[in-house]
Amino acid sequence: MSHIWIMIAKRLGLGVVTLFVVSLIIFLGTELLPGDFAQEILGQAATPETVAALRERLGLNDPMHIRYINWLTDIARGELGVSLANGQSVSDLIGRRLGNTLLLALYAAAIAVPLSLMLGILAALFRNSFFDRFANASALTSISFPEFFVAYILIFFLAGAGGVFPSISNFRTDPSFDEFLYRAFLPALTLTLVVTAHMMRMTRAAIINLLASPYIEMARLKGMSPMRIIVKHALPNALAPIINVIALNLAYLITGVVVVEVVFVYPGLGQLMVDSVAARDMPVVQGVALVFAAAYVLLNLTADVLATLSNPRLVHRR
Repeated sequence: MSHIWIMIAKRLGLGVVTLFVVSLIIFLGTELLPGDFAQEILGQAATPETVAALRERLGLNDPMHIRYINWLTDIARGELGVSLANGQSVSDLIGRRLGNTLLLALYAAAIAVPLSLMLGILAALFRNSFFDRFANASALTSISFPEFFVAYILIFFLAGAGGVFPSISNFRTDPSFDEFLYRAFLPALTLTLVVTAHMMRMTRAAIINLLASPYIEMARLKGMSPMRIIVKHALPNALAPIINVIALNLAYLITGVVVVEVVFVYPGLGQLMVDSVAARDMPVVQGVALVFAAAYVLLNLTADVLATLSNPRLVHRR
């Protein structure tokens, strides 16, 4: 098992390097935006003296590399700076919204993962049947539509005239569990429809690739039912690619919620990022982008580790 820990250490090192490169891209991307941040914050009516004083207070007069080093130093201390829009700590702003985004991602995952596995297993079991063709056509259709289009279709049918779900998922600071499930159902369903197709098709393909294996043929000769063969013999050996695609889609549920949160006015990190871009609040934009990158890298690391642990030949190497 020592090689597993070595692999994890290498992946962590690569993750740190990746985050460093991403932080550099994020910082340069925000720095290269046109306009003067100080002027944008104070408005066109501000005097040159006021603008110069604000630039000095924010450190905008320092060279770019000095500001980047200071930003990295603050991140290493767990500080992401101060919001230019309201003067609050960026870490506090992100902390309040991060929980909502994670809850929405878990809500969607709790629906999407079991549904995807079930549909993938049934599609492999009834391969080339009407159910298989219908499931694949529905999956391709849901993949083809952008998230905002799926969201508006659900709003039209489930939240329109006589609808049972609210079209706006904004709620008070500490909602009850039932209220959260009710108000966040449409954004969670939107994310479910977007990610289910990938996981279902990967599950189906991974299981079908194993059905021609000799041990599957032996299980058939022993008289096992097709469902038991798939669940007991094929599915455990197909876990590696399935875990990878599930982890990647879970990463999307966290990092790709921006459009969905904006459509449903959901108080998460995506909505915070869009509001901060509109207000030219660059410290918040940088902080949210870095949190999204860290979540994506961490989930990819988790996928690699779980895929390795699910393969006995990689765990018990000779």
